Amino acid sequence: MRSALFSAENLENNQDQHPGMRLQNSKMLKYQLNGEMMARTGTMVAYQGQMQFQALGSGGLGKFIKKQLTGEGVPLMKVTGHGDLFLADRAADIHIIDLEHGDALSINGANVLAFDPTLNYDIKMVQGMGMMSSAGLFNCVFTGYGRIAVTSNGSPVVLNIDAPTYVDPQAAIAWSANLQTGYHRADQLGIGTLLGRSTGEAFTMSFAGQGFVVVQPSEEPPGGHAVAGGQSNSGGGLLGGLLD
Repeated sequence: MRSALFSAENLENNQDQHPGMRLQNSKMLKYQLNGEMMARTGTMVAYQGQMQFQALGSGGLGKFIKKQLTGEGVPLMKVTGHGDLFLADRAADIHIIDLEHGDALSINGANVLAFDPTLNYDIKMVQGMGMMSSAGLFNCVFTGYGRIAVTSNGSPVVLNIDAPTYVDPQAAIAWSANLQTGYHRADQLGIGTLLGRSTGEAFTMSFAGQGFVVVQPSEEPPGGHAVAGGQSNSGGGLLGGLLD
């Protein structure tokens, strides 16, 4: 049997036999499992070996209370066992980030695909954001040592914060957790605003300090997306309601 389908670029990536995550291709993550890991609920597309999948519900009491207060959340599942696990999320582009001790990364919960169990995370309020935000006021901050896979809708740009920087909050994937964030009105108030005319850019997030922000070439609808019970739906926003 012959077909371009069976070309080397589509065959399983077996070049690296060390446990952990790596890219199968730009839109699929391969995780060689030898123990446990965390992944967004509903993102498993295939696996080989012996694995168990456990929905984590609301996790610890602290995260449960935060989820109830914000009304948002991104369900996770814990995967345990041995073998090769393949993950994807609506054919989004996937990027792997290595965190080292002392690093802290704030990530839009809608863009978290999977991460090593050695990482720590918490739901944090996005400082300086006004209540007029329709994209949410919370993000997930990761610290510790390990790898995390994030998704983007298209190829992102990484902006170094070396000048005043403003980003649509629905396009911001992640940023250095030490950056100072704020609220900046982009629309100018006037008679046009009163008549219902708008640029579609009512406000932006501002970033200051030393670090970077990752911006995708797409604006997720308010609340981003979450996956629950294997079905895609709205929910999550700038909240990483991630559960342990």
